[in-house]
Amino acid sequence: MSKPTISIIISTYNSEAWLEKVLWSYEAQVFKDFEMVIADDGSKQPTFDLIDKMKTEVHYPIIHVWHEDNGFQKSQILNKAIEACNADYILMSDGDCLAREDYVQIHVDRKEQGYFLSGGYFMLPMDISKLISKDDIISQRCFDLKWLKENGLISSFKNNKLTSRGVKSKLLNTITPTNASWNGHNASGWKEDILKINGFDERMQYGGQDRELGERLFNLGIKSKQIRYSAVCLHLDHPRGYKNQESINKNRTIRDITKSEKRVWTDFGIVKP
Repeated sequence: MSKPTISIIISTYNSEAWLEKVLWSYEAQVFKDFEMVIADDGSKQPTFDLIDKMKTEVHYPIIHVWHEDNGFQKSQILNKAIEACNADYILMSDGDCLAREDYVQIHVDRKEQGYFLSGGYFMLPMDISKLISKDDIISQRCFDLKWLKENGLISSFKNNKLTSRGVKSKLLNTITPTNASWNGHNASGWKEDILKINGFDERMQYGGQDRELGERLFNLGIKSKQIRYSAVCLHLDHPRGYKNQESINKNRTIRDITKSEKRVWTDFGIVKP
């Protein structure tokens, strides 16, 4: 097999219903030359069964990277997934984010040496998250603002994420006050750059481990490009039982040190001392 243009890492943990919807959203992509690397933080057999089924139903190859469940260890499994990627360029998202049909194409078209790309997400309420079917994804009606409003979505400025294309998306990308940080649900960069900083800091559990990786990329001299109004993904709702303030505080301390000492490398990443 030839090397794919891009590797897509999708993180998951015991969430088969959402993961299946996400995998169908990548079947609908207009850009086809990619591989899927599923970073599985210890899911049980139903996730294995789903992935085996989906391998026979989608056009793209799926690599399943798994380790045993040891609590929230997303940084560890993402590092293993990075090593498993065969492409020179890596897009990272989550197993609860549906990608619009042009999502991968946008990341491929905008990639540039010396940069990473920073996208955002559009959060859906739980009732619409559950409602969306395979047919809604393949037909792309779930990305249609009119369809979403018919199914209970309220009006908001954020709805511009769903309707912005061309000049409008370029303008909104330029004027948004949101920083172009590395966002784990929608970011892409060169594998060699990620390896140069030794991937994710595995001391970090929930809360900002993706941002910290981006901050070390900045310290390396890599710049970022804002694409939050161009590369659109729908975030399916779910409970966040893994969220805790102790982890957030610990990660904040690590990020503060990364910034103040302008650290590029972590000793707690892919390569261990």
